Amino acid sequence: MALTLYDTPNGISLRLLTIDDTQAYLDLIQVTRIPYQAVEPLRDDEFYTLNAQRRRIEDRLKAAEEGSGYQFGIYTITDDILIGQVSLNNVSYGVANYADMGYFIHPDYQGGGRMTAAVKLAVGYAFRALKLNRVQAAILPSNTGSMRVLEKNGFQAEGIARKYLKINGSYQDHRIYAVLAEDLSESLRKQIKNLI
Repeated sequence: MALTLYDTPNGISLRLLTIDDTQAYLDLIQVTRIPYQAVEPLRDDEFYTLNAQRRRIEDRLKAAEEGSGYQFGIYTITDDILIGQVSLNNVSYGVANYADMGYFIHPDYQGGGRMTAAVKLAVGYAFRALKLNRVQAAILPSNTGSMRVLEKNGFQAEGIARKYLKINGSYQDHRIYAVLAEDLSESLRKQIKNLI
């Protein structure tokens, strides 16, 4: 499944991670391991190996073929460097018609609007290509930067899921954010339409 989404003003593109990206992806998660430890699950050393990440990417490619999940790498347009990831997971159709979103970016690339742009591209893909009704994300209440990324993309806070995920060794509350296809403002809808 070849697919690339572009946001030229922000200098990024999204494309599904492939086996060829394994080393670059491993390098990325190794760089983010310590800075993001407080907002990530604890993982054993095996997780940070080439073989483990190859298997993980293979599983995600299979999910994309089945339509149940999409793991996009975030790349710089100018030099094609992998700088982050945004994913649509647990894609459900039928009466649910939603996906869970997760994302992260290399610390050196934070603050320039790239993560906001990547989420916008993924939301656009979810609503325009997959025809989903809802995209949701669970964020630690202390992660204000991540909340801003979602709010800039039309997500609304819906409440707290108590002890929702085991993060950094303990179950922690998460704020649930969601955006519906009908929530998007006309200007955001036009931006997404132009990007996809």
